[in-house]
Amino acid sequence: MYKVVIVDDEPLARQLIQALLADHSQFEVVASCCDGFEGFKAIKERRPDLVFLDVQMPRLSGFEMLELIDERPSVIFTTAFDEYAVQAFDSHAIDYLLKPILKDRFDTAIGKWMKQTSPVVAVSPETLPDVRIGEGYRHRIVVKDNGLIRIIPEKDIHYVEADDDYVRIYTKAGTYMKKNTLAQIEQQLDPEQFVKVHRSYLIPVDQLVRIEPYEKDSHLALLHCGAKVTVSKAGMQKLKSVLGW
Repeated sequence: MYKVVIVDDEPLARQLIQALLADHSQFEVVASCCDGFEGFKAIKERRPDLVFLDVQMPRLSGFEMLELIDERPSVIFTTAFDEYAVQAFDSHAIDYLLKPILKDRFDTAIGKWMKQTSPVVAVSPETLPDVRIGEGYRHRIVVKDNGLIRIIPEKDIHYVEADDDYVRIYTKAGTYMKKNTLAQIEQQLDPEQFVKVHRSYLIPVDQLVRIEPYEKDSHLALLHCGAKVTVSKAGMQKLKSVLGW
């Protein structure tokens, strides 16, 4: 018997998934959760084989919840929005089901999961029909902090620094570590608001006070928080483009 967790803020959506699973007796729903916080707790405690996950939910989105999980189960996204398809498959989703979910598409998604020899398999967006690709940027970063889940609004971010496979997020409330690369964080945030000025630094444009000459082909950016970060030649070009210099 395979264990399933459903995470969706819509009661009818959760009920529909359970009804569709009734034709697949090898699955058992061990938790039905109304938001990402409940989903995170259920996945951590029940260790499901498969998760049906909504994208847009109050308090914590589906993608933010996944980032907090160290050992991710297989995921089938269920959402009314088609613009998150690329991000879903970047998260190694098995499939991406658009609401209202049709039985044939649901059964196809289950079939894909059953055929996998490993619980987590990367799937190309091109394998999914009838999904348009778009972009959406986050306005916050979610981190685990001493066992708690902390949501950092973008307005509170001073700058982000690379640290191997982690990043350090500097804020007015303190510094937090997150298991992400700087490139991953850069992709999630609005490029008109956050600029990667160096391979090690990502800064909010609103934090910028002035730019000073430094070494050859590089500069220093002075931020409102008092920090100075290195700006590479390529980073300077990005800043000029965003600021319209």
